[in-house]
Amino acid sequence: MDFEKQYHDLLTYNELLKEAHDPTLIAEMQQSSKKFDIDFRNFELKRNFTGKFDFNNAYVSIHPGAGGTESQDWASMLLRMYLRWMENHGYEVETLDYQPADDAGIKSVSLLVKGPWAYGFLKVEKGVHRLVRISPFDAAKRRHTSFSSVDVMPEVDEVEFELRWDDIQFDTFRSGGKGGQNVNKVETAVRLTHIPTGLIVGCQTQRSQLQNKEQALKMLKAKLFTYYQDIHDEEMSKVAGAKKKIEWGSQIRSYIFQPYQLVKDHRTGTEVNVIDGVMDGDIDVFIESALKAKLID
Repeated sequence: MDFEKQYHDLLTYNELLKEAHDPTLIAEMQQSSKKFDIDFRNFELKRNFTGKFDFNNAYVSIHPGAGGTESQDWASMLLRMYLRWMENHGYEVETLDYQPADDAGIKSVSLLVKGPWAYGFLKVEKGVHRLVRISPFDAAKRRHTSFSSVDVMPEVDEVEFELRWDDIQFDTFRSGGKGGQNVNKVETAVRLTHIPTGLIVGCQTQRSQLQNKEQALKMLKAKLFTYYQDIHDEEMSKVAGAKKKIEWGSQIRSYIFQPYQLVKDHRTGTEVNVIDGVMDGDIDVFIESALKAKLID
């Protein structure tokens, strides 16, 4: 990024405006100044990326916690929030697995987010997200607390551990939802279970069973990478005297709709009162504060 050129361009605009008050020049200068601020802010933020896979694409999975329809609806709300954020930042998104719930919301979803620094930005979103609201599914209009977990993994081509086919259980099934005759009548969807760890991944959106299997294998490699990395980090944190691993039940962020509106990140203390904006994908303030605090390497 040529910040020196942008800076000198702004100085040129300033000199020209001293000679003549031109509304067109003012608009151009304001636009250039805004772009300079955004570019420099992103440059400063990316200096916090020190991880080996920060530049890579990212797998994002969302799973509702206990609570039935309420938690499943919350998972779908989080999905919409992240899709808005990804769209606003120019990322390409591929849905790999989507399991709709019976009544409302989703049982699970897995996405592949493609673009520079996708994992670097999204890795700080990994953890449990807590919702407090008056449930639209409760006739008595009582407040409910719901949880959904967000898992983020880098897309990796090479892994530093041996992956044995004997350790993998391979299952096929018919894809759900719309997708044409082949999708619904042939068992093209794939689920892989890593027997030693119990980790499960699935893919159902590709046209053939082979393509789904290849994509599921990539997801499994990524999930195993983060699984073993988490074990390593937990052992290191024990040596350092601190526990950094995010556990189910220890939410990273709370979204409170009633009796007041507040979104609070419990790791950094960052708070936002405009909850509608957050649910529309305006979560940069949380991502930036977490990156600057270097919560995840």
